[in-house]
Amino acid sequence: MPLIHVEILEGRPPEKVKKMIEKITDAVEEALEAPRPSIRVIVTEIPKTHWAVGGVPIADNPDRR
Repeated sequence: MPLIHVEILEGRPPEKVKKMIEKITDAVEEALEAPRPSIRVIVTEIPKTHWAVGGVPIADNPDRR
């Protein structure tokens, strides 16, 4: 059972997250020849205040994405 865990910044529309999950599932199914029902995708959305680049939270410096 493949398990894929993706961490992204919060704020994307639900339909974009759903599309990403579908495409990841497609890729794993093809690459591993895994049965689709066995593929698990977990998406964790991280608040911009909890994700930093170079010691600066993204919420304080949106140009650093």
